Amino acid sequence: MQTETLRSEVIHQGRAFSVRQDEIRLPNGLTTQLDIVVHSGAAALLPIDAEGMIWFIRQYRHAAGGVLLELPAGTLEAGEDPEVCARREVREEIGMAAGRLEKLGEFYMAPGYSTEYLYVYLASELSKDPLPGDDDELIVVERIPAPQAYAMAAAGEIRDAKTLATMLLARAHLKV
Repeated sequence: MQTETLRSEVIHQGRAFSVRQDEIRLPNGLTTQLDIVVHSGAAALLPIDAEGMIWFIRQYRHAAGGVLLELPAGTLEAGEDPEVCARREVREEIGMAAGRLEKLGEFYMAPGYSTEYLYVYLASELSKDPLPGDDDELIVVERIPAPQAYAMAAAGEIRDAKTLATMLLARAHLKV
């Protein structure tokens, strides 16, 4: 299925992403206009300690209208290696360094309208090594036993897509 881009224009440049408006010709000859969120990508982690506790964060998400329970994650800086981003984010968001980082997978967050691509990792052998967090992130760290966290996900208590997808990819590596 090939499409042809007839026109592409950045219509908004924000701090975390831009919005591009494309006019494309579909394989059937019809043309359509698409709004695309252009994002540099991100890394997310499932940090688990020696006691089998998964480290989450609770954070206010304005677009969701409230506080969500999430796994640590952050946006890649221009040209940044995803593993470097993951190592930084776990230190910024939960104050712990990962002695071991295992890549679990990667995926598009919302390919219908966004270029955001997420790299996910299992972080273990945690040790205290905080970095200052971002000023605009008000985060509360919460440790939850792995079986309880998976039960919460199954019950719909975790509503963040990157967290759910990361938990799914990590499950085979955990004893739950």
